[in-house]
Formats: sequence, structure tokens, C-alpha cells
Amino acid sequence: MDSRRYIRKLLKDIRYRKITTCQAYKLLKSLPYENLNFAKVDHHRLLRKGFAEAVFCQGKSQYQVKKILENILKNSDNAFLTRADKTLYQYLKKYYRQLKYDEVARIIYIKKSRPKNKKIVLILTAGTADIPVAEEAKLTLEVMGNRVKAIYDVGVAGIHRLFDNLSNISSANVVIVVAGMEGALASVVAGLTDKPVIAVPTSVGYGSSFKGIAPLLTMMNCCSPGVSVVNIDNGFGAGYFASLINK
Repeated sequence: MDSRRYIRKLLKDIRYRKITTCQAYKLLKSLPYENLNFAKVDHHRLLRKGFAEAVFCQGKSQYQVKKILENILKNSDNAFLTRADKTLYQYLKKYYRQLKYDEVARIIYIKKSRPKNKKIVLILTAGTADIPVAEEAKLTLEVMGNRVKAIYDVGVAGIHRLFDNLSNISSANVVIVVAGMEGALASVVAGLTDKPVIAVPTSVGYGSSFKGIAPLLTMMNCCSPGVSVVNIDNGFGAGYFASLINK
């Protein structure tokens, strides 16, 4: 049974008082996924998480991404595809004219949501090379309906640049810190604010940073309280988590 038939059945059961509205909602939260054989599309993530399923494009063929997107758009007027290149975007654009592409964030999407509240998520990067990961977090937040402010290149190598932005840090509801090299910025920021800090290690750095493992370990061993850490280069995960906090 597809999702629309399942929902119609639940509405009928509510009308004839076979189940309550509350019971129907609980059933909807576990609505079966749609099986495409190579992918199982979860149409019900919006109810459970507040945001529809995102598509991770890296490692998938253009055909697979197109079929997943086609399935998502049967049940939603929005779409969010991460780690996408321009070639994939040009391929999909032939079928879906409403798609947009952010080349820095490497995200294909349909629209940004209106901000649902006045709370601000602040994104800080240690350096300019960290911006692509930060932009992935920023666009994720904007599509999910958050107000976002980004300040780039304020790493500890010139810490006065960070101190010039203390008012922005104190006024934010959540702070995302994106840093490569040794990843010290997250600990410093967490020591300056009472707000939750989400640390994103990046693969930026010289050989001994081990493609992001060094900043990952620094952030996980952070001595300042109130820091959570996502995976290396995971701007999407940071943006998603910040949005959940911001709600």
C-alpha cells in the first residue's frame, strides 16, 4: 500500500471512529517506506524529524538520484540533495526546472523555507578554506526555516578577529564552529558563550592533520563544556542538529 492510500484509510477509520486522531498520528509516524529496490524512500521523516528526507548523492548514479527525487516529489513540494556536482544538477534540471544549485555548498534544492522564529544560528569558520563545509550547514539551516548569520576566517591564529565578534556570538541561539588544522576554535568559542556549540572538523590542513582526524580528536577532547561534535566535513549534520535545537 502506498502512502496516499494508507493515509486515506486512516482518515476513513477516524471518520467511523475506529481509531482516534491521536492513534492515527502515531501510526503515521511509522508509515512504511517506499521500496525502489536500490533505495527505500522514507516519506514520513517530516513527521518524525520536522524535515523531509535528504538525498546523499555521492556514490549514486544519476539515474538512481533521479528516481529517488521523482519519488520524493510525488509526496512533497521540496527536495534537498547533498554532495551533488554541477553535472548532476544539469542532468536533473532537464526534468525538474524548479531545482536550484549552490556550487559552494554542493547542494541541489527546491526552495528555502521562511524563518519560523527570530532565533539566530551563527556559523563561524577558522579559515577561508573551511567555507564550503560552512555553506553546506548554512543552506541546510535556511531550507529548514532558520535565520542564519555567517562569519568567516576568525581562527585562533588571529584571535583578535574572533573577539571583534563577541556580540554576535552572545546574541546567537546556537553556534556552529567549522575548523580544520588543529580544530582549537570550537573550544575557545565554547568558553566565551553559554549557548550550545556544534563543532565541525574539516579535512583542511597539512599532512599531520590526517584529513580531519586531528581536529576531530581535538574537538572531542574539548575542555569547554557544551560542545557536541559531528563528523569530518559534515556541514549538513551540523545544520540539521542546530535546526532541531533552534526549534
